[in-house]
Amino acid sequence: MTDQLHNRHKAVLPDWLALYYGRPIEITHGEGRHVWDAEGRKYLDFFGGILTTMTAHALPEVTKAVAEQAGRIIHSSTLYLNRPMVELAERIAALSGIPDARVFFTTSGTEANDTALLLATAYRGSNQILAMRNSYHGRSFTTVGITGNKGWSPTSLSPLQTLYVHGGVRSRGPYAHLADAEFIAACVADLEDLLGHTRDVAALIAEPIQGVGGFTAPPDGLYAAFREVLDRHGILWVSDEVQTGWGRTGDHFWGWQAHASSGPPDMLTFAKGIGNGMSIGGVVARAEVMNCLDANSISTFGGSPVTMSAGLANLTYLLEHDLQGNARRVGGLLTERLRAIAAQSPFVREVRGRGLMIGIELVKPGTDEANPAAAAAVLEAAREGGLLIGKGGGHDTSVLRIAPPLTLTVAEAEEGAAVLENALRTVC
Repeated sequence: MTDQLHNRHKAVLPDWLALYYGRPIEITHGEGRHVWDAEGRKYLDFFGGILTTMTAHALPEVTKAVAEQAGRIIHSSTLYLNRPMVELAERIAALSGIPDARVFFTTSGTEANDTALLLATAYRGSNQILAMRNSYHGRSFTTVGITGNKGWSPTSLSPLQTLYVHGGVRSRGPYAHLADAEFIAACVADLEDLLGHTRDVAALIAEPIQGVGGFTAPPDGLYAAFREVLDRHGILWVSDEVQTGWGRTGDHFWGWQAHASSGPPDMLTFAKGIGNGMSIGGVVARAEVMNCLDANSISTFGGSPVTMSAGLANLTYLLEHDLQGNARRVGGLLTERLRAIAAQSPFVREVRGRGLMIGIELVKPGTDEANPAAAAAVLEAAREGGLLIGKGGGHDTSVLRIAPPLTLTVAEAEEGAAVLENALRTVC
């Protein structure tokens, strides 16, 4: 059955629509931190549908909210008052840290970043954008145009002029050998020099931790230092929180808070985890920026009553059960366990991340050269051991990405680490 579905997939869907595994799997159902495939195999899920199943599979509170709302009305559009949308917007505005915040809901992170770029360019009257090297911001025409990871940017054509800044990758590049303070100073000097050769830049958009790029991050405080430069030039700061939001990093509710001496960003974008699988994205911006558009705009599907109800239930569960704290505690234990395992493997260059957002970078032994073949083989071996993980990285997809639901238990963390240890030993 799986092979037949794979053949049907290839016959009607694009060649560039990637599938994991030499023999792809069909996931039919899930519960908690586990999923099952069409052949009845059970897996511990350490990837959550790309960091999207944030709390748990089939979380009763969310499924109940979806069913009850679907029984009343599924769709109305933003042309009508929508109580769940207003209620979720109120909660997100309060949590964002942005003063006098306004919230606009979309259906994806890509669309959220598109909206932030529209707002920034309209507000500033400029189509120039600063982005980070190795970044990823979505698959639309505008977000591909600002993505700094060539593996996810299929065209150089763009309505925007994008300038790329150093700093998103701590352990590679020309400043990798520097201490943290010196690294930040060098990146700030690079930004200053770049701005000296251009004018009227609209915004800097940056992921606090680069997701697709392999869970890389700068030292804490980099974006605060950048903010001082940006403010002098009137340039907006957009924090792309599609993967780092909602407490996943453990230490903070938002990724930007690791750079909090600068205060909140002018805008933040979100998606993925808030809907626990339902299609929710959005932008939070201070009112002056959000209200700058002078043309009509609506969203047909953004802010759907069903997705908003799911988001409210999911956010309530996350806060009431302190899942940020769980990400910090269990994620810290898992990271240390993985570092102990990695110390025994010449293939592992680095284990990095925060909370339940962990990357394992694989290289060819004795070098810093990326090893995508090893990453692909470990992905397969982990699956054979009953564990689903992801992969990414700016250097030929050689980073194993680990991002389970935030309800992960200590026992499940240990179980997953044991499977990864065996997979690394088998393959590497």
